Amino acid sequence: MKLLKQIVVLSLLITLSNSCKEEVLPKPKAQLRLEYPSPSYEKISTECPYIFEVSTNSKININDKCWANLDYPQLNASVNMTYRPVEGNLKELLIEAEKLTFNHTIKADGISSIPYSNKEKRVYGAIFEVTGNAASPIQFHVTDSTDNFITGAVYFNVQPNYDSIKPAISYLRQDIMRMIESMQWKNK
Repeated sequence: MKLLKQIVVLSLLITLSNSCKEEVLPKPKAQLRLEYPSPSYEKISTECPYIFEVSTNSKININDKCWANLDYPQLNASVNMTYRPVEGNLKELLIEAEKLTFNHTIKADGISSIPYSNKEKRVYGAIFEVTGNAASPIQFHVTDSTDNFITGAVYFNVQPNYDSIKPAISYLRQDIMRMIESMQWKNK
């Protein structure tokens, strides 16, 4: 019993001696500040049936099928675009494009879409943003509804962590919007 009293008294003394020290406060959370260069755009024109503007911060490579790959070295990301001619199969192309987007629902917290329509230029489409740790956080498709169809997806060369890549996603969303808004079909 005497030993128990000594332990209690000792623990009280330790507690009281520690309580007289300066109060320890947690450090405030720091926010990572990522700065990207202001984009400027240039029109690309190739033998392909489309013309659009791309960021000068990207490097574009277009193959003989008119599939394009825009690399963003500073963001460790790329935008992969696939061109397909519409041959009476627009409905199937749209279903396929949306199926690719919704394959990410396993890892996604949510999927939102932004429709796009420019009747004067005959450019119609949508941008899909996939929130959460999905492999492709932005996907899109554009078409003239009669001859041309393009799908695209953003990929990062890192394991997806949505919170970490969110600033880069916002930056790329602006570039993709500019690309879609500047889209022109050569065969019109």
